[in-house]
Amino acid sequence: MIEFARNARLWFAPEEVRREGSTPDYRFSLANERTFLAWLRTALALIGGGFAVDQFLPDLRWGWRVGLALALLAAGVLCALRAVNHWVRCERAMRRGEDLPVSRFPALLGLVIAVVAVAMVVVVLVGWEG
Repeated sequence: MIEFARNARLWFAPEEVRREGSTPDYRFSLANERTFLAWLRTALALIGGGFAVDQFLPDLRWGWRVGLALALLAAGVLCALRAVNHWVRCERAMRRGEDLPVSRFPALLGLVIAVVAVAMVVVVLVGWEG
């Protein structure tokens, strides 16, 4: 948790990251940035999906609709936060010449999306009214 708090401080001070180690090959920094942007696109898609479930499925039972929408919205928020934190961690590791950090987040996100997808299959098979 302490490492997360330290990295969160660096989210808003990228010049601090530059003070560590040496400048990596720009191709690696640009690849890190592209990965960051891909995670942000995923976060936006999840947030959009959450709003879509809430707004465009009014006939779905309230509990199902809100549960699915909140799961997608929460996954989007976590994905956006993870994106910036992972960018900082990778940038620092590259500058220090360390191995890139590993994360369980992709597996967790995949499980959340799978659970939401199974719930949507149940909704489709059972029907809107449940």
